[in-house]
Order: sequence, then structure tokens, then C-alpha cells
Amino acid sequence: MTTFLRKRVILRCLTLNSPARCCISQCQRFHAPHRERALLVTEASGSVAGYASRQDRKQHTDAGVAVEVDLKRLDGDDDGIVEVLMCRQKARNALGHVFVSQMRELLSSVSTDSTARVVVFRSLVPGVFCAGADLKERALMDNSESDLFVHGLRSLMTQIAVLPMPTIAAIDGVALGGGLELALACDLRTAAYSAHMGLIETTRGLLPGAGGSQRLPRTIGLALAKELIFTGRRIDGRTAVEMGLVNRAVDQNEAGDSAYREALSLAREILPQAPIAVRMAKEAMNRGVEVDMTSAMAIERMCYARVIPTRDRQEGMAAFIEKRPPNYIGE
Repeated sequence: MTTFLRKRVILRCLTLNSPARCCISQCQRFHAPHRERALLVTEASGSVAGYASRQDRKQHTDAGVAVEVDLKRLDGDDDGIVEVLMCRQKARNALGHVFVSQMRELLSSVSTDSTARVVVFRSLVPGVFCAGADLKERALMDNSESDLFVHGLRSLMTQIAVLPMPTIAAIDGVALGGGLELALACDLRTAAYSAHMGLIETTRGLLPGAGGSQRLPRTIGLALAKELIFTGRRIDGRTAVEMGLVNRAVDQNEAGDSAYREALSLAREILPQAPIAVRMAKEAMNRGVEVDMTSAMAIERMCYARVIPTRDRQEGMAAFIEKRPPNYIGE
């Protein structure tokens, strides 16, 4: 194994300023090594926010390892929407060691954040969602190292899939191989008509190895999935929405972020709903679809039982009777 791969760095990406500010500049900052990483602080309210000391910020610029994945928490009317920002500019968000490590750490913090109601995955690299595997890194691996790394990618996609709150992938550009597998791990997907996506592994002598061979058939059906994987075909956003691969597709705008704007619109539709009920609905569907109907009904009953004692259920009933909009607090 090369010196580069032995010296993999696990970083924690953190938003250093107001969560409502654009994080492009933060993605261009540099992070310190793992032992000097910024600390994650959990506020009394239960929300998770990133903070770093002045000393940490000075070390960030000296470390020489760029932030490749960052986090942005919206506020105001959009409070509860969390954005995962992919910003590996030079490598088109390719799934390398640092990128994967940073995303896994961020997702670990988001998964336990009760104030996060919707998570949107988006790219800050123009024309690209995620280009898939980092072939330069993969070329340096032997067979066992390659197998171990792909297993790690598979675990990352599972980590996304099991997030308790709804997730949306905003595909404003290329999403190939592992990039599309990342999008498939999300609950919902939006795309620009001009976006291109595909599981192209068979054109490289491989097969989808980070969940694509299983999630694509479950999304668009077995026959269509086989056609796309066998041929390695790339499709655009218009074809993707016709197939059911994405939920919504729109014309690209001048800013190149129309899929993100559509994802944000979708997140805003989810945001006012009772968050515990939404999480339990996700769990019921995700677990139920994998088992027989009798078992699925038992899962639904279990999830339903968990919302009955909540204050949100009482608020929903009261709002209906009083003919007013409900105010759900996630309790």
C-alpha cells in the first residue's frame, strides 16, 4: 500500500460561521489533521452545530488537506433543512478516501440530530453531482485494498439510506457510477433535464458495488435496471423522470442549480409535517418493502404505536378541530 493511502486522514467538516450563510468559501478552507480537528458541540436544544477555536482555524490553513464535504443548516422559515455540500472541486466530487471519511463523520452527527427534518445532498462543483470512484486512488490499490475500499463505499451508502429523516439528492450535473449510487441511497431525487446519470461500471470491467445493483431495481423495476446496468447507458434528467429514477426534473437555469432549487421546494413541503410521524413513515416503508405483507403490517403497527403518545399527534388533532395550521415541535 502506498504512503499516500497509509496516511489517510479522517476529517470532521464543520460550518464555522452562521449556518444560513453560503458554505462555498468554507469548502475552500483547509482542515487540520484528525487529532487537531474542530470539536462538535451539542447545544442544549439538541441541535448539532460546528464550532472551532481560533487555534484550530489557524491550523486549518496549514494542514494542506482541503474540505471536500461540508454541512449547512438553514434558518428562518427553512430551519430544519440541512444541506450536505459536496465540494471536491478538482476531482469532480470523486469518491476518494478523504471525501468518504468526511461525509461519514458529517452523517454521524446529522443522524442523531433531532432538529434535522430534511437533508438535501447537493454539489457546489458546477456541472457535477458526483463523478463516481476516484480512479487515480483506485489505481494505487491492490485487489484486497480495492475490495476493502468498495466495502467502505457500500457502508457509506447504507449510512445515507438509514438516516432517520427524509433525504433528497439534487442532481444538477453528472452522476455516474458511485455518484448515482449515492443519489439512489437517498429517499427522493430531483434532476435538471441536462443532467447525465448512469451505472456505467460494466464499461470499466466492473459491476455496481456500492448498492447500485440492488437499489436501482427497487427504484425503477428489474427489467429497466438490467437494461441500464448491462449496457452502461447514460440517461438525461428527462428520461430519468420518465423511468421513475428521479421524482422531479426541471429545466436548468443560468445559475446551474435548478435541481437544487427543486429539491429545496420539495424539502419545504416536507418541513411543516410532523417530524416524528414522517420519520416513522419512512421506517415503516423502508422496512416493510423488504418483507412479506404480514410482517410489513406488523412493522406498520409498531411504527404507528410510536406516534400515538406524541404531543405532535395531539397537536394535529387539536389543529384540525380548531381549524388552524398545526405547529409541530417533534415531541
